[in-house]
Amino acid sequence: MTNITTFLLMGFPEDQVLQRLYAAFFSLVYLAALMGNLLIITLTTIDQHLQTPMYFFLKNLSLIDICYISVTVPKSVMNSLTNSHSISFVGCASQVFLVVFFAGAEFALLLVMSYDRCAAICCPLHYEAIMNRGACVQMVRASWFSGCVYGSIHVAGTFSVHFCGSNIVHQFFCDIPSLLTLACSGEQTLEYAFIIGSCCFGFICFILVVVSYVYIFSTVLRIPSAKGRVKSLSTCLPHLTVVTLFFFSGIITYLAKNFKSSSSLKVLISVLYTVLPPTMNPLIYSLRNWDIQMALGKLIAGKLFRRLFKFKYRRTIKGMVKLLWLLVFQELRMSEDDDDSIHIKALIPRISIEMLYFVINKLQITISK
Repeated sequence: MTNITTFLLMGFPEDQVLQRLYAAFFSLVYLAALMGNLLIITLTTIDQHLQTPMYFFLKNLSLIDICYISVTVPKSVMNSLTNSHSISFVGCASQVFLVVFFAGAEFALLLVMSYDRCAAICCPLHYEAIMNRGACVQMVRASWFSGCVYGSIHVAGTFSVHFCGSNIVHQFFCDIPSLLTLACSGEQTLEYAFIIGSCCFGFICFILVVVSYVYIFSTVLRIPSAKGRVKSLSTCLPHLTVVTLFFFSGIITYLAKNFKSSSSLKVLISVLYTVLPPTMNPLIYSLRNWDIQMALGKLIAGKLFRRLFKFKYRRTIKGMVKLLWLLVFQELRMSEDDDDSIHIKALIPRISIEMLYFVINKLQITISK
């Protein structure tokens, strides 16, 4: 219950030049996050080799990241460009709900992904039975539902107080701790309740993730070959990195807001958990992921040569490019496993012979027709 109908988001300096610089920077970051996550969604949808539970969860994580960063950044950029800092009461409540909703859903999904990795490494023979299509869909639904419940509870608790006095929010979006400082009564109680509730939810999820990785590491240590141990751990490192980034950025944010610090520092810290994870997740998951890189190579070869070469040998050239991509990546992967450096000169004869066989085969098929 409140008489305030609008809030003023004053997270960035009032200088117009600085505001435009912030708008340009956040626009580039937003486009990078959007393109990276959309690319992962596209690859995991169209490539048949990526139709596995791990990539199904990764596709949903990318979708959550797109929604998560889209709640805060576009509005902030538009406010900076138009020099208008106002947001309606309903708009602010919606923003609070969506931020908490997607943050909770992402944390729950990261917990599900840790269970998936645990099942894949600890129970490989029963993995397909454990992580069947129905179970994966139900886990994703549970993640989205838990985020919805989490967001509903916090938005109801935040906007049930009476706001009076100033309507200035020293943030670039409607953040719960910043809003609670505007409350007339019950500020400290609600703020402490919010922090305790958030920490409990995050701590439980993090403990469950840690338990999953304890089982994973204990299983990996029993693998006799060093190559097998490295291969098993390489599938878990991206997920562990994302969990650590997301969890500790949130912890740092809400611990820092309870100490006296400047508004600029609070805004910078808020960027850690609202902008950084959605932007970094695609890089973390695709940087050393051979399956993603191979799918990207096939997509580029297919789309590029379909547009550039519209003649009868188009399929032959496209196939040669796919073959070249496959050979180079296979050789790189083998050299990485054997701890040897890649020698391009030694790879050229093999590529030439493979391509010659490929062209001869295509010519024979063409002549026979």
